[in-house]
This record gives sequence, structure tokens and C-alpha cells, in this order.
Amino acid sequence: MTLQFLVDGLLMGGLIGLGAIGVTLTYAILRFANFAHGEFITWGAYSTLVVAGAIGWMGGQTAGTLGPFSVGWPVLVAGLIAMLLTGLLALALDYILFRQLRARGNAIIMVMASFGASMALRSLIEFAFTAEPKYFSRDIQIAIPIGAGVRITADQVLMLAITSMLVVAVHLAMTRTTIGRSMRAVSENPTLARVTGVNVEAVIRTTWIAGGALACAAGIMSGITVQVRPFMGFDLLLPLFAAAILGGIGSVPGAVIGGLIVGLSEAVAVPVVGANFRAAVAFLLLIAVLLVRPTGLFGGRNDP
Repeated sequence: MTLQFLVDGLLMGGLIGLGAIGVTLTYAILRFANFAHGEFITWGAYSTLVVAGAIGWMGGQTAGTLGPFSVGWPVLVAGLIAMLLTGLLALALDYILFRQLRARGNAIIMVMASFGASMALRSLIEFAFTAEPKYFSRDIQIAIPIGAGVRITADQVLMLAITSMLVVAVHLAMTRTTIGRSMRAVSENPTLARVTGVNVEAVIRTTWIAGGALACAAGIMSGITVQVRPFMGFDLLLPLFAAAILGGIGSVPGAVIGGLIVGLSEAVAVPVVGANFRAAVAFLLLIAVLLVRPTGLFGGRNDP
């Protein structure tokens, strides 16, 4: 077995980690598991396709690529716009649905409502775009050998770079900004945070927007490297929760590291036990870690 699994695992792990940040923040601050989060990934990818078409794409093809990459500037600009739109979608879902249920204080009802919202959003996507896969580009990229049997494409390098920048940006926002410190306070004790003057509603709005935007970024990464389809977010939902739990609910660094662990373990599983059992290997690893440390690798810390 070559070391090619490292590249594949890092790429998938970064994608899972970005999505898991939204999952862990939602659970830490709002105290419920949002199963509609996977659909934000799907909506983000489709939103990027639509916006890119509006600013230069015709029939799913780019108006020009950037250097060795398979996508051009319309996709990059559309990605930024789609991140905002997906964040606003998450915020609208909270305003229409979750805010009403949150006032009743029943987390189980919110979880079940998120299931319903997930199915509704996925069905709406499939109705609007059909089940046929879409592509950001149909160009075939030649992987470049970098040694030790490892090959990587320009798109994969771009995705890894963007993932790293987003993770660093989130970390700095959480540790160096007022809203980041407020989010940490609310995740630790929302009642005390409110008493001390923290605007909890602003924290909740920021959580939804940030989670949706990062989910959109994960959807764009998946769409560029693979394809865009209605069930892409649903298929990633269990790995997202596995990464969030593995890293420790409420920990942003834990979500990222958990995503990398899940991605690498799944990549290793493919040549060892086959692609059909890759998810099972990741969850066996999750169970093993939780048996030793029930709070996850970084659980129990006040560092969302």
C-alpha cells in the first residue's frame, strides 16, 4: 500500500472537519444535534453552481480556468457569495423553526424537527435540480507525482490550502474576537453569560451563519473534487457527527482533528477492507476512543 491514502485522507478529513465545526458549535451553544446540517453542505454546493452560472458559467462550464486548476474565477467568487447565502439559509431556518421550538425547552422535539427540515430541504433540492449529478468542471486533471508513490492534483492542493486558511480563520475568530469569547461563554453557561451582559441572541445568529458558511465550503470542496448531487450532504452527515464527537463536543480544534482522524481512517480502510466498510472502520475507531475518553479527545474544555 502506497502513501496515497494520506492525500485522500487529508482531503476528506479537511472536508469533514469543516462541516463538523458547525455541528459541534450548534450542539455546544444550542444544545441539540442538528441533522439538517448535512443539507447545508448540499445547498452550498448547488448555490455555488447557480451563482457561478449567473456570473459567467454557461451550461455548467467555466468561462476560463485559473492556471492549473479546473475552475475559474466565477466559481471562487460564487463560493464566497454562496457561503453567505448558506449562512443566511441556516439563520432563516432557525428563525422559522428552531427559535419557536427552543422557547419550549425540549431538545428532543428540536432534533426531530431537524430531521423533518433535512428531508424537506433535500427533497426541494432534488425537485429543483433533479437527481442527476452536476459538475463544476468535466475537465480531467492529471495527478502529479510528488514521491513515495503519492500523486496529487492541482485542485486537491487548492482545496487543502483553502481548508487550512478557513480553519486558521475560525481559530483566530474564536480566540481573538469579542464574539468568539462570547460564544465560548454561552457554550459554557448560557444563563450566566446572559446575566453578565453577553448578547446570547447575537451569539446564536453568529453560530448559525458561521456553521452554514463552513458547511457550504465543505460542499464546494466535495463538488469540485467529486460531484454535486442531492444526497452529498446526507452521506456526510454520520462522518460529521463522528468527527464532532471524537474531537469532543464544543471544541473547534477537536472537530477539525476528529475530521482528519475519520478521513484518514476511512482512507486506510479502502485498500485494507474495501470501500463498503470504510465508514464502519471510522466508527469502530470512534467507539474505541470514547471507551477510553467518553468526552472525546478535547471534550470538557471551554474552547469551542
